[in-house]
Amino acid sequence: MAKAMRTTSFVRLFAAGSMSALALGMAAPAVAQDAQAETAPTVGEIVVTAQFREQRLQDTPLSITAVDAALLASRNQTDISQIAAQAPNVQLTQMGGAFGSSMAAYIRGIGQYDFNPAYEPGVGIYIDDVYYATLTGSVMDLLDLDRVEVLRGPQGTLTGRNSIGGAIKLFSAKPNEESSGSVEAVYGSRQRTDLRATANFPLAEGLYARISGVYKRQEGYVDQVDFGCANPGNSLGIGGNASTPKDCVVDKLGERDYAGLRGSLRYNPNDKIDWIVTGDYTYENRTNAAGVIGVTNPALTGGVDFSCGKFCTYADWYMPAGGQATQAYYNPNSTEFEGWGVSSNLTVGLSDSINVQAITAYREYTQVFGTDDDYTPYSLIAGSGFNDLSFKFFSQELRVNGKIGDMVDWTIGGFYNDQTSVYFTRQDIRYIVPIGVPSLFLQFQGDDPIKANSKAAFGTVIVRPVENMTVTGGIRYTKEHKDYTFVRTQWDGGTLNDIFGVGALNGTKSVYDGDKIDWRISLDYRFSPEVLAYATVSTGFKGGGVTARPFTKNQAINGTFDPETLTAYEVGLKTDLLDRKLRLNLSGFYNDYKNIQLPIGDCSVLDGFAPGTGPFPCAAIQNAGDGEMYGLELEMSAHPVEGFDIDASLSWIDGKWKRIDAAAQGALRVEDPITTPAWRASLGLQYKADLGTSGSITPRFDLTYVGKQTVGRLINAGVFTDLQYNPSITLGNARLTWKNADEDLAISLEVQNLFNKYYYLPLRFAAVYSFVGTSYSNVGRPREWGLSVRKTF
Repeated sequence: MAKAMRTTSFVRLFAAGSMSALALGMAAPAVAQDAQAETAPTVGEIVVTAQFREQRLQDTPLSITAVDAALLASRNQTDISQIAAQAPNVQLTQMGGAFGSSMAAYIRGIGQYDFNPAYEPGVGIYIDDVYYATLTGSVMDLLDLDRVEVLRGPQGTLTGRNSIGGAIKLFSAKPNEESSGSVEAVYGSRQRTDLRATANFPLAEGLYARISGVYKRQEGYVDQVDFGCANPGNSLGIGGNASTPKDCVVDKLGERDYAGLRGSLRYNPNDKIDWIVTGDYTYENRTNAAGVIGVTNPALTGGVDFSCGKFCTYADWYMPAGGQATQAYYNPNSTEFEGWGVSSNLTVGLSDSINVQAITAYREYTQVFGTDDDYTPYSLIAGSGFNDLSFKFFSQELRVNGKIGDMVDWTIGGFYNDQTSVYFTRQDIRYIVPIGVPSLFLQFQGDDPIKANSKAAFGTVIVRPVENMTVTGGIRYTKEHKDYTFVRTQWDGGTLNDIFGVGALNGTKSVYDGDKIDWRISLDYRFSPEVLAYATVSTGFKGGGVTARPFTKNQAINGTFDPETLTAYEVGLKTDLLDRKLRLNLSGFYNDYKNIQLPIGDCSVLDGFAPGTGPFPCAAIQNAGDGEMYGLELEMSAHPVEGFDIDASLSWIDGKWKRIDAAAQGALRVEDPITTPAWRASLGLQYKADLGTSGSITPRFDLTYVGKQTVGRLINAGVFTDLQYNPSITLGNARLTWKNADEDLAISLEVQNLFNKYYYLPLRFAAVYSFVGTSYSNVGRPREWGLSVRKTF
């Protein structure tokens, strides 16, 4: 009965909103609205390419948040993780600590947080239609962009690679025939220094070039404090380092140090040929993310609470001599990322109705970072790791777009990618020791090659059977392969003692092969030039794979898992109301989510034992759950009077688990929410005041709200705590911009986190809490200001 009532409420709420918007949209004749639109202020148009062809955002029967370069600049959004603040049911979280330079991406509660290349992203990220295959290195700068498209819901038939949760597509500004450019400099809090420059210039008739670069540097905001220096005479006898400064601060976490360069060459001699070749380079070398201990259990930490403060940590990345470590050493407290890529995007018009597009890309990167697993200086519970990940990726996509009269548009295509990763790691885990042999630590060296490829064929047909009605159908076949070879040796390359079972992993190869068919059917109807309604059913999947962190050979061999799958049902309404001064886009969805890939805490079955009787520890991933999700989303843009712009969003999501396997229960339970937060909202206001010959001045204010969000349970002495949450948070940003009369010079003053809220980012590292009694989270940036000057020419 409760379920029936909830469903009825959902339908009534959506139907009421739809009918109200429909009545408003049809109240004024279309001819009168078009005539008024020529002189009255209106909401701007954005052209998107989500369905392989250029379409107005309001003509595309998909849930899309589209943001152009002007809005990105007015919000001062300079990296991809900031986009989520204004997109309904989207969460992009910059990771750190044990996950290096990566980003957890979730749309409508579906995504992925683990950087390991054994696992597939749940949200596809694309730059100029080139798929970015891993979470590592995905916190990229929004360098010289034309627009960003955030597609919500499965994109199995609409993008180069299957994306179960959705896709984030970044499109760079294309080289063109104009000679133009810009330079921008920013100075702000904690020695923030940003430099950007772009230049566009013609080389010959039909041949154009564009180059852009960025450099960002800023001090961190969490102090890394020498515990012995700050606590002389402590009960653990930990002394300070002789080289530590008098204030006991040895470094600052949360630093920025990023440089990027992009260059494009475009050959566009006529309307039949358009060929763009692009190269890019990125280098990042900074301290690790701004982590602080959130929970500590003194019973496991020598009686000491190692919490240091809101913006302070005692983590030291130091390991004393012991086991294979014949002398004490430090792991890096930093992350270094270096990557580059080249791509070719060629479009050839074979006739007035058929064109061919070929997208070829190659990318590689390396990343080196260190971890401090316990985030304390206490050597008896210490755990630390050194990580060096290299990655190479090639992809090829071919599309043929055509049309049959004015009634049918069609696309057929194929996609192929091949990737190779090598994950070198040196782990020193001293909080796991065999019973009766306390001096034998879990210490090993890994140098694991991971190979993967994907092949796909897809097709989409858009048919207009009657006036104002469009039917869209799509299908995709995907075949995937992945293999992971485990290398486990001593640090010197010798044979590893097999007392834990880890040594037997050496040379073991885990293999996954699978295929999947996805489809999409959509119907939309335009009731008037101002109102479009649509309904869609689509499927998607996140690829299967192998367990990346087995502790035994059996866990590796038996740990292969299948794809998780999604069937999504969606209805939506897109409107331009009140003489196109107001744009309201609404959508409602229901997701049937199956074979969800979840971490399990009991590997008994994988090890060949009865459930609950196998060896410990376990860090495997399996298809351990099913569930359902449903939600509502609203996006609004308004231009009520000349110079005044409003943008806002509101989203709600709920659902429940239908199945959680026993091996995954404990930290996760069937009665838990399947996704949080339930509510997200944003509001942006700006007004451009004309000062005549003195130019203009534009104040802008942005507000974002994120509801309370679960961070899971902790386990203490075999007993799990109640579900824990990060509280809801409301953040505000403000910006004041002056432009001269020619609008080629802009000076802006901005303040981010205006109310100076203290908050944790959504994900915390608590995997070792039962061993060491600590967990840590990354903390959000405090209030900071910046002054920027931008000149265009």
